[in-house]
Amino acid sequence: MSQTLATSGTIAAIATAIVPQQGSVGIVRVSGTEAIAIAQQLFHAPGKQKWETHRILYGYIRHPQTQELIDEALLLIMQAPRSFTREDVVEFHCHGGIMAVQKVLQLCIEQGARLAQPGEFTLRAFLNGRIDLTQAESIADLVGAKSPQAAQTALAGLQGKLREPIRQLRNTCLDILAEIEARIDFEEDLPPLNEENIQAQIAEVTAKVQQILATADRGELLRTGIKVAIVGRPNVGKSSLLNAWSRSDRAIVTELPGTTRDVVESQLVVGGIPVQVLDTAGIRETSDVVEKIGVERSRRAAEAADLILLTIDAEIGWTEAETEIYQQVKSRPVILVINKIDLITENQKQNLLTAIPQFQFQVHTAAALNQGIEELETAILTVIHAGKAQAADLDLAVNQRQAAALTSAKTSLKQVLTTIAEQLPLDFWTIDLRGAIQALGEITGEEVTESVLDRIFSRFCIGK
Repeated sequence: MSQTLATSGTIAAIATAIVPQQGSVGIVRVSGTEAIAIAQQLFHAPGKQKWETHRILYGYIRHPQTQELIDEALLLIMQAPRSFTREDVVEFHCHGGIMAVQKVLQLCIEQGARLAQPGEFTLRAFLNGRIDLTQAESIADLVGAKSPQAAQTALAGLQGKLREPIRQLRNTCLDILAEIEARIDFEEDLPPLNEENIQAQIAEVTAKVQQILATADRGELLRTGIKVAIVGRPNVGKSSLLNAWSRSDRAIVTELPGTTRDVVESQLVVGGIPVQVLDTAGIRETSDVVEKIGVERSRRAAEAADLILLTIDAEIGWTEAETEIYQQVKSRPVILVINKIDLITENQKQNLLTAIPQFQFQVHTAAALNQGIEELETAILTVIHAGKAQAADLDLAVNQRQAAALTSAKTSLKQVLTTIAEQLPLDFWTIDLRGAIQALGEITGEEVTESVLDRIFSRFCIGK
């Protein structure tokens, strides 16, 4: 059953993450015409508490037949249309954990609700006009945000920062289309079409589409982040670098080579971008079976990384081993990290820099002293943004689906300008102009297919 065909009846789902013995509150959300009736069957509010919209009632959840006490809870009532879905909504705020919320959800289903599909609450909010499609996607982005900047960008989308400019651009295109079609239908009764004015308007819309489209790279980075692998020979300070960077003792550090036997991961945020850092085992030939497995895992981690931090020991310098490692990772962007720089003199440093290969990005660190970390992060951000379009001062970031629609709109608008320049009949102008209007409408949901909705909302969690 597709998402759009399944939005009938009353739905229920657990709306909070359930962690055994850890969650303090668990919420069961119910939406639909029978939501309040179901709540009245299950919830007993002592005293003279009024069952009114946007009130919180205190009481007990009981089995409607056996009167077995299920939980002491709060009940939140939101009558249509003043709710997230614009339907009657109730929420049972139970004690956290697993048992209470699962029992309450089961009772709701026994009373006539059905289990919600992934994203169905948000889908109903969209179909009922409560939010548009950009806001719906921003909700998913907010839930999955991995950094404060990602959350802020998602909030901007939720507040309509993307919806409004897209709607304005689409309305401009609709106005242009209406003006052109009026000349087609009533050419004799209207003054000649001002072609230069039409071209100027389309060019302006195209420029604004490109400006919004330029935020796609930042959006992708904020949502997915990058994977960085620290690689190098044993005992060059890879684990010390990870510990200094993450300000923790994630990796064991000793003077013995081969201490790190497996890939150690740490989640960081650099310049607002989520970064998954992989501290790999020292890459070398070894007869130790366990270390050999760790080296192979290190190679696989390096192959999967978006960026390589090739780390060398300043006291030892560049050796044949570094050359072999570099040959394995050079297909990805590489930053050369010269660690333990504090252990050599200035003359030794100059000799070292003369002897090693030249890298576009090179950083000097003393991980044991927490030195050079800011310079490392600056280099990482430079590599990340190299060659990418820089967005204007917009506090939004489009996703892949939105970027594809914007690209389609831009292509159609450019084709309109080509059609005008080639002096083709007005009917030809309208073809690509309609294509641009449809593409812009797909972003906000004013023109969207059922399959697109299925694809978007299937990625949501069930209770959202």
